[in-house]
Amino acid sequence: MTVALSQSTLASLPEAVARPTYDRARVRTGVVHLGVGGFHRSHQAVYLDRVLAQGHADWGITGVGVLPVDRALTDALRAQDGLYTLVVKHPTGTVERTVIGSLLEHRLLSDDREAVLATMAAPTTRLVTLTITEGGYSTDKATGRFELDDALRADLANPEVGTAFGLLTAALRRRRDAGTPPFTVVSCDNIESNGHLARQTLVAFARLQDEHTGDRLGDWVAEHVAFPNSMVDRITPATTDDDRAQLTAGTGVVDRWPVVAEPYLQWVLEDEFCDGRPPLEEVGVQLVPDVRPYELMKLRLLNASHQVMSYLGYLAGHRRVDEVMVDPLFIELVDRYMRDEATPTLPPVPDTDLAAYRRTLLERFANPAVSDTLARNCAEGSERIATFVLPVIRDQLRDGGPFDLAVLAVAAWARYAAGVDEDGEPIAVVDARLDRLTPLLGGRGEAAAAVLGASEVFGDLAADERFGASFVRAAELLDRLGARAAVAAVLGSPLSGRDRG
Repeated sequence: MTVALSQSTLASLPEAVARPTYDRARVRTGVVHLGVGGFHRSHQAVYLDRVLAQGHADWGITGVGVLPVDRALTDALRAQDGLYTLVVKHPTGTVERTVIGSLLEHRLLSDDREAVLATMAAPTTRLVTLTITEGGYSTDKATGRFELDDALRADLANPEVGTAFGLLTAALRRRRDAGTPPFTVVSCDNIESNGHLARQTLVAFARLQDEHTGDRLGDWVAEHVAFPNSMVDRITPATTDDDRAQLTAGTGVVDRWPVVAEPYLQWVLEDEFCDGRPPLEEVGVQLVPDVRPYELMKLRLLNASHQVMSYLGYLAGHRRVDEVMVDPLFIELVDRYMRDEATPTLPPVPDTDLAAYRRTLLERFANPAVSDTLARNCAEGSERIATFVLPVIRDQLRDGGPFDLAVLAVAAWARYAAGVDEDGEPIAVVDARLDRLTPLLGGRGEAAAAVLGASEVFGDLAADERFGASFVRAAELLDRLGARAAVAAVLGSPLSGRDRG
């Protein structure tokens, strides 16, 4: 017998599936989340589900799909009254299944723009959280400054806003005009200083609007809105039809869009809010005065390691993260990258043993129960390489330290992005910049360095002779030996010296 998940069927779910212990009818929206995906539902929504379970009914979530591709998730969640199953898979084979109730509704911006704005402007909404990807903050990679992109440019002249920052601006204008205190904006994207970047983008965009309207909203936002930095962590692969089928086979529950995740869960957040906050410290969130050390640790060890393993692993014939991380050569690659190249660029992290953290990452990557695809890690590679890997190279260039493994990963990204693997088979590259990058990709020998002219990716690094020379050597090594042998060669003999090929 199967049960389709919804509010009316909660009581009939099997005992193997945990469910909300609170009365969802009493919960009201206190948080609006822009960009709901698997990660938000495995992470922030889980923490807020725990807050609601402690009796704090003012902190339910209204989710917003900002992009047209969010329609399928919107339809699935609406059919289930916002409910979904979190499936936590342990390396031992143990599986925990929990219905999460904190997401009260999910709206698609293009269908419900006015309802979304009204909810964001409501005095009961006190947080707006974001997962809009690393590329959603309109930042120039060379300078770190705001750079107006096409989507925000369209929003400047469009009363029917279509971007996250357009929404934030419109909602904050309504709150200011109504005398309502502003909400706190919490970025949960994997970007260094994500709160500062959110503030920079929102203030700059509001001020551009002010030039047309004569308003002073940008100054009001700069003075009154809080933008705490945060670090978020939980490996959450994309949901597959197999995941849905396994849930139904194991429990009888039919869930249109469950979420699969690893057991590990972490949220480090600066305690800076402008209109109150949920008691997050009671449910495991680390509230700290400065997120930066934790943020750099995660970005340069976990996120950058995914980039280091994924392009090289894919070119070498692997297709899943756990496959790569039982290959001794790639275990050594990731371990050496983290230990020798990334860790020396990190500041001390309070109450954290970095060697133990690295060991934990190797174990998490190898978890066969949470088997993520390399292709997912490779998606939007130009943004991820720029965000996660290039900062390590910049710091090591500045300090005279090693960066050979990181630069080999960058060269592997360029080879992957050219769209053909080592057997001549096509690669389905997913990258918003691909049209602009394609003319620069696929070169051999010194011509491989043409891609460094992509300033939106490499910024000032393109002019660094040491980086350019190392990139060309890495690209030549990949051409001559292939990815697997190139990894072995660099592990045995750095690019700054002679390789063993």
